Amino acid sequence: MLRSFFAKEEGQGLVEYALILVLIAIVVIGILTLLGRKVSAVFSQINSGLTT
Repeated sequence: MLRSFFAKEEGQGLVEYALILVLIAIVVIGILTLLGRKVSAVFSQINSGLTT
């Protein structure tokens, strides 16, 4: 009986870690979507500065 309790807890922990990773991925994708154009412009400026 005690083993089955710990087995359930371990599965629950894995689900919680998976949900945290999904939330982090959503936040990162949102940030990259919002800042992607600005970062691209900065790299374009750096690139043009290096080629001249």
